[in-house]
Amino acid sequence: MTSPTGDLDEQTDVTIHCEDNPSVGVKFCDRFGFDQDSVHYAIEIRAPGLNARVDEVVAWVWDSDLAPFLEELAADYRGWDGERSWQTNDRDLTVSAVFRSGGHIGVTWTLRPWPKATGGWAASVTTWLEAGEQMSSLAADVRHFLAG
Repeated sequence: MTSPTGDLDEQTDVTIHCEDNPSVGVKFCDRFGFDQDSVHYAIEIRAPGLNARVDEVVAWVWDSDLAPFLEELAADYRGWDGERSWQTNDRDLTVSAVFRSGGHIGVTWTLRPWPKATGGWAASVTTWLEAGEQMSSLAADVRHFLAG
């Protein structure tokens, strides 16, 4: 389930809670922009024993962004075979999805700041969402967040 937070006139964060385990979640927050071509934001993931954050994920206007990927997952609510994935241009955020019987989508959110740096780190959580309305709501919330 997703829940936008904040007033309409203020910056809105997006929080995703796993349907199977509410202690697992993802939060899009602290959106800011440097220019007309990009929006920058932070993303946090959490699970029992895990809290991770990347402070500067970049979504480029000219690049395929996350919202259309999530919209495609929502549109395919009847399911698909295999795994689908998307990543930022800098590869610091990767999102992959699988469909399971019963109409649920497992979305794995992987943070990997400085992916080419020696000694870098990576952390992942998987949120399970209902394939229809919850995925559609998530896609709309992320589109709104990225559009500002």
